[in-house]
Amino acid sequence: MAAASLIVTGCATDTGKKGAAPPTGAATGQPTRGGTLRVIGAGDVDHMDPTSSYYTATIGIMRTYSRQLFSLNGVAGVDEVAKSFKVIPDIATELPTTDNGGISADGLTYTLTIRDGVQWDTKPVRPVTAADFVRGFKRICNPVAGAGAPGYYTSTIKGMQDYCDAYGKAFQKAKPTAAALAEFQNSHEIPGVQTKDDKTLVFTLTQKAPDFLNILSLNFSSAAPQEYDSYVPDDATFRQHVISNGPYKITKYVAAKSIKLERNPAWKQESDPIRHQWVDAIEVKQGVSEPDAVQQQMEAGTSDLSWDLPVPTSQIPRLKQGDPNFKIYPGGVNNPYIVFNTLSKNENGAMANVKVRQAIEYAVNKTSIAKVYGGADVAVPLNGAIPPGNVGYQEFNPYPTPDSAGDPAKCKQMLAEAGYPNGLTLIAAYRNSGNHPANYQSYSADLKKCGITTKGLPVPQGNYYGAFLQNPSIAKDSKWDVSAPGFIPDWYGANGRAMLQPMFQTNCTPGTSNFGCYSNPKVDALIKQALAEMDEAKAAALWHQVDETVMADAVIVPLNNQNFPIYKSKRVQNALYLPSWQLYDFTNLWLDPSTP
Repeated sequence: MAAASLIVTGCATDTGKKGAAPPTGAATGQPTRGGTLRVIGAGDVDHMDPTSSYYTATIGIMRTYSRQLFSLNGVAGVDEVAKSFKVIPDIATELPTTDNGGISADGLTYTLTIRDGVQWDTKPVRPVTAADFVRGFKRICNPVAGAGAPGYYTSTIKGMQDYCDAYGKAFQKAKPTAAALAEFQNSHEIPGVQTKDDKTLVFTLTQKAPDFLNILSLNFSSAAPQEYDSYVPDDATFRQHVISNGPYKITKYVAAKSIKLERNPAWKQESDPIRHQWVDAIEVKQGVSEPDAVQQQMEAGTSDLSWDLPVPTSQIPRLKQGDPNFKIYPGGVNNPYIVFNTLSKNENGAMANVKVRQAIEYAVNKTSIAKVYGGADVAVPLNGAIPPGNVGYQEFNPYPTPDSAGDPAKCKQMLAEAGYPNGLTLIAAYRNSGNHPANYQSYSADLKKCGITTKGLPVPQGNYYGAFLQNPSIAKDSKWDVSAPGFIPDWYGANGRAMLQPMFQTNCTPGTSNFGCYSNPKVDALIKQALAEMDEAKAAALWHQVDETVMADAVIVPLNNQNFPIYKSKRVQNALYLPSWQLYDFTNLWLDPSTP
C-alpha cells in the first residue's frame, strides 16, 4: 500500500440499540457523541473510488464510507500492534471455516453470508446484496482506474485472470466511456465470483490461499452499487456521487481543498460490529504543506489529526519527553525507497541498464536519509525489499557500504563499466511536502558525488500516486527516471504476497504499484510458486528468493524501515491505531467536549 503508503470494554451503544463493543485496551472514559473531527494536511486523495484507492490517507476516510466482507480492528498501545493482525467479520456474518461450512473441505470454495441491515445511502435506502459484491469485483481490473494490486485476485480467484485479460483487450482501442465499461462488466462473468441468492456470495479459488480473507478485507474488495455503472471509475463526476454503506457519507468534496463527511442515516449500528458514529462530522482541510504548521495546530487544539503529513522530525525529541498525545508505533515497512523507471528512454535508456541501477545502489547514504525522518528511533537503514516483521524477511546486504553511508567511488567505477564514464542526468520526481523534499535533497546530493545530476520534479502530494506514479503512460513518456515512494504491507501476519506481488509482479496497467513497470519472468515464476506453497517455511524461503532476485536486478534502492510517529490533539479519545494504514481509526474515536 502506498504510504502517505499501521479499547473500551463492555457493550457500547450509538443509537439506543445494542451495538458492537469497541476493542479493549483504549480510553477509559465514557464514549461521547458529537463534535467535528478536524483533520488537516497537504494533498488530495489519490482516488475516491474504493476499487482503486491505494494511499493510506485516503483509506483513512474510506473506512468511514466503504465496508468490506472482512476487516481489522485498531489497537491503542504500541505493544499491542500484533493484536490488530487478525481478520474479523465486517459485512460477512462470520469467519468461514470448514467446520461451519464456510470453506469447502478442499479449501477452494468460500461461501459467505451478508449481514442483515447493511444498506446503501440511496434514495430510497437499499440493502447491500451479493450482486453488489460481484459488481465490485468486476470493477477491479477496469482499464481506467483499476486496483493497485490486481495480482491478489488474478492469482487466487477462478477465471479472474481471463476476465481481466479480456477487459484489457476490449479497451485497447475503444474509448472507456461509462456505458461501454458497464456493458462489458454486465455481459461478462467471473466464474469464481458468483451469487447463490441476494445474501449469499460464493468464491471459487484456483488453489488454496491461507490469506484469502486478508484479500477480502482490502478496499479493492468493496461492494459497488448499481449506480456506479453510470460513471467512469473515479472521474470527477464519480467523486461527487460516492455512495456510502458505512457510518458516514461524503457531503462535500472540493478537489485539493476540502472533504466533509457527515453521519449516514442509512447506517445501522447493529449491522456493524466494527465502526461507530461518535463524532457528528469529519472535516479534512487540505493545502497546508508544512508539517510544523500542522503540528502547531494540533497542539493548540485548532486541528485534531494530520491528514498526510508526518510529525516534524525536529519536534520528535521534545515530544518523546512525555507528551501523552504522542506515540511511536513499530513499523515493518519499505518507506521510502528509490524506484527506477525501466521504461524511460532518457540517457539512452539508462534506467533499463541493470549495471547503472546497481551503481546507484552503492551511491546512497541511507544513514543520512534516516536522520531526515527522525533518526534511529524512527528509521533504520534497510537493505532488502522485504522489511523485518514480514514473511520472507532475512537479513542480507547485496550492496554493502561502510556504515550504510554510501560509496561514491564504487558508484563511479560501476557507472564507467556501464558505459557512463562521464556520468548522466536523471529526472527525479518527488512529493512537494512533508519530509519528501529533504529526502530528495539528501539522495540527490549522494548521486552528485558519483557523477549523476538530478533534475528535481516536484509533484503535488495528492497527485503523486494516483495521477503520476500509477499512470504508466507517464513512465512510458520518460517524464521521470527515479522517485522515492513508500510501501506499507497491505496486511501483516500471513503476508508473503502483501509486499512483493504488487511491487514486482509484471503489471504495467493503470493503478499499478509496480511503478517502474519492471518485468522479469523469473520473478513472476517465483511469485507463482510461493503463492502455491502451503508449507509456511518453504513459502518464506521462496519469498526470500524473490527478494534476492529483485535486489540482484536492482529494481529499487531500499532506504529505511520506519517506525511511525503519530500525534493527536488532546480532545481526541479512544484513538485506535491501524498498522496497515498508519493512522487512527476515525470510526472509533470520540471527542472530549470539555477540551476546546
